[in-house]
Amino acid sequence: MLAKLPPLLLLSVLGLDANAQHIKTKPIATRPAPVTYSAAGKTAHVFATVQGTSQRLAAGGDLSFAPAAQPVETQVCVFVDPSHSFQTMLGIGGALTDASAETFAKLPKPQQQEFLKAYYSPTSGIGYTLGRTSIHSSDFSSGSYTYVADKDEALKTFSVQHDEQFRIPFIKQVMAAAGGKLTLFVSPWSPPGWMKTNGEMLHGGKLLPQYRQAWADYYVKFIKTYEQLGIPIWGLTVQNEPMATQKWESCIFTGEDERDFIKGYLGPTLAKGGLGGKKLIAWDHNRDLLFQRASTVLNDPEAAKYVWGIGYHWYETWTGSSMLFENERRVKEAFPNTNLIFTEGCKEKFDLAKVDDWALGEKYGHSLIGDFNAGTVGWTDWNVLLDETGGPNHVGNFCFAPVIADTRTGKLIYTNAYYYIGHFSKFIRPGAKRISASANRDALQTTAYRNPDGSVAVVVMNQTDKPEEFQLWMRGQGTKTTAAAHSIMTLVVN
Repeated sequence: MLAKLPPLLLLSVLGLDANAQHIKTKPIATRPAPVTYSAAGKTAHVFATVQGTSQRLAAGGDLSFAPAAQPVETQVCVFVDPSHSFQTMLGIGGALTDASAETFAKLPKPQQQEFLKAYYSPTSGIGYTLGRTSIHSSDFSSGSYTYVADKDEALKTFSVQHDEQFRIPFIKQVMAAAGGKLTLFVSPWSPPGWMKTNGEMLHGGKLLPQYRQAWADYYVKFIKTYEQLGIPIWGLTVQNEPMATQKWESCIFTGEDERDFIKGYLGPTLAKGGLGGKKLIAWDHNRDLLFQRASTVLNDPEAAKYVWGIGYHWYETWTGSSMLFENERRVKEAFPNTNLIFTEGCKEKFDLAKVDDWALGEKYGHSLIGDFNAGTVGWTDWNVLLDETGGPNHVGNFCFAPVIADTRTGKLIYTNAYYYIGHFSKFIRPGAKRISASANRDALQTTAYRNPDGSVAVVVMNQTDKPEEFQLWMRGQGTKTTAAAHSIMTLVVN
């Protein structure tokens, strides 16, 4: 058939250049060769947290790998393949709120040092590297406040003097405890009331159009002021929970509002102020509307060029929904070059009698595994520390934190959420690459990463009432262990 085609058409079909002196062939697109990996001769070090025992991030016996044949269907397995890698870990951490700072200041010095080591030491603690703080007040402040006088559109009165009492010294101690390396992003809960349609910071309302530029300037003022005080800012979100009218600081931005504010004001103002390198995060609200907000903002090239990522919270469960990890996947499919980051989550309705509730940690474990497997690069808990009331909070919105300070006694209470988070943050370090991991039973939830030092960290969670024996199977090498009922374990292979 080819011989009957006209000469020029024949050359075209064959991918040849009719004017060339030599035959040219089109390059064939090839996939990069998979990274070679073998677990042969390696050891898995086991760390476990188990309900009904004293095990909390406890080191267990080491496991040795041996050749493992094709598993049969009756064998329970967790399959890990380090030759396939995905997103890079940015970090794991929590929010450094006014409430956390004020509670920290009430602790005796030894407990302050205990707290800092527990969260931020990568060896004797759980190695937090990520943080979030608010641009002026949130509900987790002792009262509402801003950094400027009323109607000061030029921001001539801008001052963070309020934060210098508790929050700034607290953040600086956290930075020092983290070895000087803290990835910190900032979020506003509301513009000053005089910039809004309802005239107050609380109860929703919207940003008045005439103050869009002044509000964009406010972010720049805040970031530059904090950096002048020795606190580097890595990134920022546009608005905390932009679809929630709350009894605390809140402000409504529709998808179109946020898109237009980013492209017309915030993005250009950051760039003009020399802050174009800061990572700008849109949405910063629940997974339920995640795709709708991402597509509204990112389908506009003029807005999308300023956006590093889409942030989200886990509170879609207030509607009765389960956690909607599939919505994260839909965003990642549609916008593969945009980052996903978990920006807030906590257990609401604090009750001191329930600080030992095992479900606290399991909610964290379930979210962390689901979020990372869906493509998330960073994970930020809400308050790192609260007092025995679940506050302070100026509107009574008391919540749990992984660590509670009983300011009456000066003692720290570690909920099992602290240990569940630690199974990720301690063993999966910034720069780690997520690798393929799957289980053949739904009783086992799993994710895995390969760290910059070459070690592989595999997290396995069993949320059921029964222990589950399983084989960790890695490219023809296997080792057997058991996930206890209501447990989480990290297996570090090196």
